[in-house]
Amino acid sequence: MTTPPARTRRFDIRRLYTAAALIPAVYAIIAHLAPWALTLLLIAVGSIALLELYRLGFQSRLNRLLVGVGMATFVLVLARSHLSFSLAEILIAAALVLAVALPFLSGPIDRRWKDALIILFGVFYVGFTLSTVVSTRSLPAGEFLVLFLAVVTWASDTGAYYAGTLWGKHLLLPSVSPKKTVEGVLGGLALAVGSALLAQRWFASELSQSDSLILGMLLTGAGLLGDLFESGIKRRTGVKDSGGILPGHGGMLDRLDSLLFTAPTFYYYVAYVRGLSPPL
Repeated sequence: MTTPPARTRRFDIRRLYTAAALIPAVYAIIAHLAPWALTLLLIAVGSIALLELYRLGFQSRLNRLLVGVGMATFVLVLARSHLSFSLAEILIAAALVLAVALPFLSGPIDRRWKDALIILFGVFYVGFTLSTVVSTRSLPAGEFLVLFLAVVTWASDTGAYYAGTLWGKHLLLPSVSPKKTVEGVLGGLALAVGSALLAQRWFASELSQSDSLILGMLLTGAGLLGDLFESGIKRRTGVKDSGGILPGHGGMLDRLDSLLFTAPTFYYYVAYVRGLSPPL
């Protein structure tokens, strides 16, 4: 294990400004507006993240036709609970459209198939995972469950960032994420579990204390995997951040990487392990 370079011990104050501007608006949408408002928010931020992912995947050969198919499929996947489509129907339709479009694309046939797979991967990686937030909102007391998910995910990310910045000495997986430390992971776990227990007592009475303890640990692990997964994508494509839309945070995909793994973990726990009735 090695000690991270000194520059990682500097806080980026822009993170605080960005959080202060966004958190109240996100809270209002989750807790006080109708479910479709959250869906629209997820479509907006998810579209930006998906476009960032496609730019990473395609680099200089970004194909507007393929990206258009991917973006349209993404919107349908997130909005399907408000429409009369199933996930299988949407994905089959998208695959058929891509298959029809392949002969009209330029380049070797193997690259065309690879490009089509990048499109479908993006729909699953960003679209399906975010759609589980919409599914959570559809559960009984769904607004409080989504708020619980957001609070614990944010707490894990925040605890990891500040603990790693202040005390990080032992690198976790430098070949994938050169700044992530064991101390940061432990700080994220501590703040996530503490926030989960407080949130359960404050507004998430549908969950028990044991649920909160388990979810605090589960979401920390899932968020860590999400962060490392996105870091691996960026390493493979040779970029530091997925974009620059959020000061102090990088791109939208950088901001959502943990949520893309915590959201399905949380949904399947509360819907099937905890036994809250999922929507049909």
